[in-house]
Amino acid sequence: MDISKDEQRILHVLAQGGRIVALKDERGKINGIECYTREGWLMTRCTPLLFRKLKAKRAIRSQRSGPYRITRRGLELVRAEVNNR
Repeated sequence: MDISKDEQRILHVLAQGGRIVALKDERGKINGIECYTREGWLMTRCTPLLFRKLKAKRAIRSQRSGPYRITRRGLELVRAEVNNR
């Protein structure tokens, strides 16, 4: 299954130890998304639409109401990238 370039970027950040935090309202409904790298930098490319697509593909999930992390399925979908460090 092919994934878009933006999905690829987000999954790569998550594979390196990043997380997605879902911002919820008082009823518990998700109304915003924030994606953080492992260093704590906020990524602006993670949109609610992209978040829903990754959830539908079962590439990310949350455990015990924690931040969303990459799953084994997500690791299979992500392609290797050269790390610029």
